[in-house]
Amino acid sequence: MVFVKVQSRSGSVLAEKLDVDGKTVLDLKKAFQKQFPKYYPDRQRLTIEKTVLYDKDTLEQHNIQDNTVITFKDLGPQISWRNVFIVEYIGPLFIHPLFYCCQKLFYKNAVEHTPVQKICFLFIMIHFLKREFETICIHRFSNNSMPVKNIFKNSFHYWILSGVNMAYWIYRPGFTSGHLPAATSTYSEVSNLLTHIILRNLRPAGTRVRKIPYGYGFNHVTCPNYFFETLAWVAICLLTGSISSYIFTIVAFAQMYQWAVKKRRNYIKEFGDSFPKQRTAIIPFLL
Repeated sequence: MVFVKVQSRSGSVLAEKLDVDGKTVLDLKKAFQKQFPKYYPDRQRLTIEKTVLYDKDTLEQHNIQDNTVITFKDLGPQISWRNVFIVEYIGPLFIHPLFYCCQKLFYKNAVEHTPVQKICFLFIMIHFLKREFETICIHRFSNNSMPVKNIFKNSFHYWILSGVNMAYWIYRPGFTSGHLPAATSTYSEVSNLLTHIILRNLRPAGTRVRKIPYGYGFNHVTCPNYFFETLAWVAICLLTGSISSYIFTIVAFAQMYQWAVKKRRNYIKEFGDSFPKQRTAIIPFLL
């Protein structure tokens, strides 16, 4: 048992002697929550001289003793990353069937869907069902949560750009397209799933362990999951020929490219010469 001092970033004292009966940072956070019920563990960011304290860290690891000064920051209301992804992907799963099955709500008349529309609807539904499956059963997250307010910004990308934006134009009466790149889309979705499984197996459950991924897709690209994701949406673009699909794909690729560059930079920073620097960020041999 130790007694620590907790202060805000401005230096005002929040707890002069916080009684911590435990060995981990999570125990410390729970002790703080007892005094301030509003601040559950995921809402707290604790630091010692700018060093972040993670839940699974031990107090001994950071030399936390009696009268150690700990700085508290309120991260605001939080939501788990898993729930964020579930909410993001569930939007298109409702929006596309709505436009597909209820044409009279959005268009002047209802007609039978063309083969291209049927195939496109099938691919989009499979894509987001796969994403929900991966979120629930495969992904392991390095961070527990994110601010609730961010879910609206994140959901806009999927609910509006890939939801309303694409669905309205793809399922409209009279829509036709001569491109049927079904094999490419299927290959991309399966490949994306395989790379996610590889990433999952690198991180033991409940840890923040980071390792260099190898194997399918990773020999030439740092983030092949983003590459195959992009390829799948390019196939949808060719399938539909719709400008709305191209808009979503361009925006999605721009975001994934930024993430891929950041991940590559972090790999090099963490693993140094052990990381294969010939790997590009997102597109083999190019980017």
